[in-house]
Amino acid sequence: MRDWLLEWFPYMFTVIFAVCSVRASLLCVHMMQLSSYQTPGYLRWLKRGWKACYTRRRKSKKPLVYTARALRLIFVQFLLVSAFILWFLLLCPERWLTVPGLTAAYMLIPFLVILSNWITFPIQKAINNGFINDAKRILASMPHLAVIGVTGSYGKTSVKYILQKLLSEKYETLMTPESYNTAMGVVRTVRERLRPTHEVFVCEMGARHIGDIREICEIVKPRMGVLTAIGEQHLDTFITLDNVVKGKYELVESLSGTAFLNWDSEPVRQNKRPSNSVTYALEHPADYTVTGLSASGKGSTFTVCAPGGKTCLFTTELLGKHNALNILGAIAVAHSMGIPLQRLAAAVRGLPAVPHRLQLIRAGAYTLIDDSYNANPHGVKAALDTLALFEGTKILITPGMVELGAAQDDANREFGVQAAKVCDHVILVGRKQTLPIARGLEESGFDAVTVTGTVQEAMRAAGELGGGNGGTVVLLSNDLPDNY
Repeated sequence: MRDWLLEWFPYMFTVIFAVCSVRASLLCVHMMQLSSYQTPGYLRWLKRGWKACYTRRRKSKKPLVYTARALRLIFVQFLLVSAFILWFLLLCPERWLTVPGLTAAYMLIPFLVILSNWITFPIQKAINNGFINDAKRILASMPHLAVIGVTGSYGKTSVKYILQKLLSEKYETLMTPESYNTAMGVVRTVRERLRPTHEVFVCEMGARHIGDIREICEIVKPRMGVLTAIGEQHLDTFITLDNVVKGKYELVESLSGTAFLNWDSEPVRQNKRPSNSVTYALEHPADYTVTGLSASGKGSTFTVCAPGGKTCLFTTELLGKHNALNILGAIAVAHSMGIPLQRLAAAVRGLPAVPHRLQLIRAGAYTLIDDSYNANPHGVKAALDTLALFEGTKILITPGMVELGAAQDDANREFGVQAAKVCDHVILVGRKQTLPIARGLEESGFDAVTVTGTVQEAMRAAGELGGGNGGTVVLLSNDLPDNY
């Protein structure tokens, strides 16, 4: 029996290794996909969550999508793992090395994904270049198309949605859907959705590094652009606010026409104003401003003052003072493109909520303010200000803010201090991630805190804390993806 075990144990261990390797490899490919196949982002996940490769993991919020790129990565990963197995079973002269050798190989699985990504990169680059050239060809065939770029540290998605609705009053308008704000996301939108009948293309432009927006601009060649704001976002990759400014201003520098600038954003105001620019603001002198702003839990009312002394009253069901600023930016663009203020006022009255950005949802026993796609210091303050407008029991659910680099802990601690002034109860999602928020709450003498492992658990806890009465208002501030 002992001899039989010695003979067959390496083979049995190899089967176990193969099964565990498949699981770990798929998880690591998933995290690489969520990191946009960028090795630095993947390494940041690995630093935080490497244990998940070797332990049981909760169900994913967004599962692995088996795209052609992901399948190529999985195939190369399979070849690398198979090479380890063949070596130790067939070529290794010492059979006893199989167990420690494959164990070591298993521990290297997360790094093999990086190697697989590097091996497949030339193929992916060639494919991407083909797609980019096709998108350029389509755009070149439509010289009448007005491309409007929209970027900023926050507010860009909301402005994109609002602008598309307003411009549709006069023009056949296409926008980049959801969060398709990378170069390849924009390319995909052009290739799959742009039609000869479109007159305007509203293109959201995201960035994590200097050069990202320039790359998009070289593809779509924007005529006009909106810079919604500049702040502490993606500092883990930009490192400094100066780099954020440089990255966002790549849009302004690429324009053949007018730049629309949020003049309430201090970093924007501190830069030299381009000659081909229009400004908008709630709190500073600008080309487009508002008076009589009134915000409540039912929306906002304000009067827009346009160049030339023209004014018009606007009402909207969108929540938050900051949404009045987003609407004002979109009005500035649409009005400059020939749509009268009165016509825009009618369109603004019917604006639907932007998904997951202070979206008001009636959820049975409580009212939910879904702000799960906002995660920056300005956004969380605006969300808390909006929560303060409501009556009843106020509950905050949050895992905190991420991608703020060295400023992250201080920003989350301040988030806790701000939440203590507004909330009746705070539910933190994830104990380790939310320690700075907990510290801010504690410093403010706030002790009505619950910690849960997932957003789903937090929602259930909120239902119990609210006692099932309809006066409970729950703010969901941020919902981290699986690679956090």
